Amino acid sequence: MSDYGGGDDDFDGGMNDTFDEPLPEDEDPNYDLLNGEQQGEDGQPAGTGAMDVDREPVDLGVVEQQRQPNKERITTPYLTKYERARILGTRALQISMNAPVLVPLDGESDPLQIAIKELAQRKIPLVIRRYLPDGSFEDWSVSELITE
Repeated sequence: MSDYGGGDDDFDGGMNDTFDEPLPEDEDPNYDLLNGEQQGEDGQPAGTGAMDVDREPVDLGVVEQQRQPNKERITTPYLTKYERARILGTRALQISMNAPVLVPLDGESDPLQIAIKELAQRKIPLVIRRYLPDGSFEDWSVSELITE
């Protein structure tokens, strides 16, 4: 029954709807380009499957990561707020998954509070890797960093 009066006799359920007919492939000049059906050299389909096996792989200039020696560190010795948040979150997760606690507990049961206490006593056994713009990196243990 309709809300506007009248019956539903004129409703056919969309069975007789007509739609535009799709264009045949040969009418659209960009059909092959848009659908990835263009051909490469020698009639082979273009794409990743048409790579020549005989060619040597091309070096894309990937920078190898090298570790900076500890004596030649150039980054700041201060623990940033982002590193602090990541360290505390990671250590709290470890403690919540029953990792051994490295400081004496004084009634604390919250893993985050335990992690904060471990950080204050410099007992967190994690290493922070700081990447440099040239692709090298420096590793700092949490106990080496200044936390204030």
